[in-house]
Amino acid sequence: MDLRRLRGAHRWPRRANRALVAVPLLLILVVTVVDVLAPPDVHLGPFLVAAPAITASFGSPRMTAFIGVVAVLAQTIVAVMRTSLTDLNHSFQITALILISAFVTFFAYRRERHERELTQLRSVAEATQEVLLRPPPERIGALRIASAYLAAEAEAQIGGDLYAVARTAHGTRIIVGDVRGKGLEAIGDAALVLGAFRAAAHRQAKLPVLVAYLEGAVSSDLTDPGPHRNQRIDKGEAFVTAAVLDVPDTESALQLVNCGHPPPLLLRDRRVSPLEVSQSALPLGLTEFARSDFAVESFPFEVGDIVLLYTDGIIEARDSDGAFYPLAERMSSWPGGDPDALVQYLCGDLMAHSGGSLGDDAAMVALQRLPAAGA
Repeated sequence: MDLRRLRGAHRWPRRANRALVAVPLLLILVVTVVDVLAPPDVHLGPFLVAAPAITASFGSPRMTAFIGVVAVLAQTIVAVMRTSLTDLNHSFQITALILISAFVTFFAYRRERHERELTQLRSVAEATQEVLLRPPPERIGALRIASAYLAAEAEAQIGGDLYAVARTAHGTRIIVGDVRGKGLEAIGDAALVLGAFRAAAHRQAKLPVLVAYLEGAVSSDLTDPGPHRNQRIDKGEAFVTAAVLDVPDTESALQLVNCGHPPPLLLRDRRVSPLEVSQSALPLGLTEFARSDFAVESFPFEVGDIVLLYTDGIIEARDSDGAFYPLAERMSSWPGGDPDALVQYLCGDLMAHSGGSLGDDAAMVALQRLPAAGA
């Protein structure tokens, strides 16, 4: 599951806006009729300024100007029917209405231009996500895979969380990671890790060698940040946590190197257990502070098992009472199905838990072991 499914979701407000134009028109009609029938000392004309003001909040500049013209015509009709156009009171009301309509039309123009800019930003974010976070195939080797990315910033749609899948001669390799920080720098670091993984996953025969290569790529970039990196970030504050898996096609097991990342969760017979390594490596980018051995640990991974890799944006999501999202508990209560069903279930449940707003980006990848070909 990825954000491309949201394309076209922004089209429905246009149809809703056309229906909303009935509100200011009805307001003009009601104010005009009541003002004409009201006693001589009652003047409701000033209420007509609400019509173009309301329209500016949702309509185009052309629609706002149209409603302003209708409101001015209505005020003119009221003036003719009650006194005359030369009446000082009505003259001032008509002049004020013209000026206010011009102002709100300008504000509608600024709002519409801002909305176009946001639409362009969404398009760029979608294109960036497609390049960096390519959705993995539903089936690769002996695995069925599903993934999702939920950005904390609604307009950004992508941040420092990352995942990728690569096919090797003997199986499938997967990485899920989380870049410390936010913004363009985090996206750049995520792109660096993903590029290094995709370039080396096919060539590096041993998993520790691959992780060491990723560490070298991250460390070299951090030690020579260049002009694009925020110089206020001290050494040791920029790093990447990652879990790197190797899933052989012919073995009922998986190999894991964990670099300071939350442990993957194994779902088997509706029981969830974390894949805790006995020796976790330091996050990528921190080897200058301490020597880190990228030890590989094996875990059983049988046919039908599902392993969920995720970032801390999921387990650190809070509800209105401040309680963290109980990921393992919610996985164990899942009714069952394929990885895509699990990911959709968790995404919906997570957003319901957090009230529709996340404090940090969140990514997840679900893997299910399938029977070997010909079995």
